[in-house]
Amino acid sequence: MATSGTLFFSHIIPVILGLIGILFLGNGIMQDEKKLTIIGIVLFLIGCFVPYIILPFLIR
Repeated sequence: MATSGTLFFSHIIPVILGLIGILFLGNGIMQDEKKLTIIGIVLFLIGCFVPYIILPFLIR
């Protein structure tokens, strides 16, 4: 049985980071601000890779 926290790191954090990343990305593109666009890309990529980085340590 998986330890507690796996649902949080596999389903909740990636969705929140991905949504916020897409909002920053769209806002940065629409307002032509590179800083917001880069923040959006970084947040989206962090949301994509968080489960692959953290979950192996929790499931062991």
